Amino acid sequence: MDFLPTLLLALAMSADAFAAAVGKGAALHRPQFSEALRTGVIFGVIEGLTPVMGWALGRAAAPYVVAWDHWIAFVLLVGLGLIMIWSACRNGVVKASSLRHRQDAADVKGIGAGAHSGHAAASHAMRKRTRHSFWLLAITGFATSIDAMAVGVTLAFLDVSIVGTAITIGLTTLVMVTLGVMLGRVLGDMAGNRAEIVGGFILIGIGMFILYEHLGDADGALTALFS
Repeated sequence: MDFLPTLLLALAMSADAFAAAVGKGAALHRPQFSEALRTGVIFGVIEGLTPVMGWALGRAAAPYVVAWDHWIAFVLLVGLGLIMIWSACRNGVVKASSLRHRQDAADVKGIGAGAHSGHAAASHAMRKRTRHSFWLLAITGFATSIDAMAVGVTLAFLDVSIVGTAITIGLTTLVMVTLGVMLGRVLGDMAGNRAEIVGGFILIGIGMFILYEHLGDADGALTALFS
């Protein structure tokens, strides 16, 4: 697989991990770079391993579904892309609604509540943790890497070398998650939602290109793209 399609795939795979990392960073009190890097390593390792697992499963099944492999790749990638977009949009609506409710509640309390806002903000900061547990991060990393496992299955049907792709996905996720944690307290959750939407559209585009190549010219663009 050439560098550009590999990088695009890795960015798409790391988008949901980035969104989760932004939330993790927002939940921490002044996250340090060491904690952000620790989170990135955990997510990156898991995100790099899961496509290999999916690829192994796909290779085992490929001889039995070779006639429909392009349709399977199309359905998996487009389905995952739509799920990512839907999830990001739903999270954005829920968080916006929650913010409006909090603002309405603050307005009802009136000006008197403003006198205590500084103390409340300080108390909230003190309640924030400075470090997430390993198991919390590992579970979150695995949950956001399910799509990478499905993409690994897809790559098996396309007969693509998995090692370089998995390493690129893992390293890209490491960088994206590290940045996400550090940016979380500044940008908030909406930045993560937007990144997840972009990743979803990338997956849909790759899926449509795969189907177009197989239905049009079986030795055409995709062969060159993934050669």
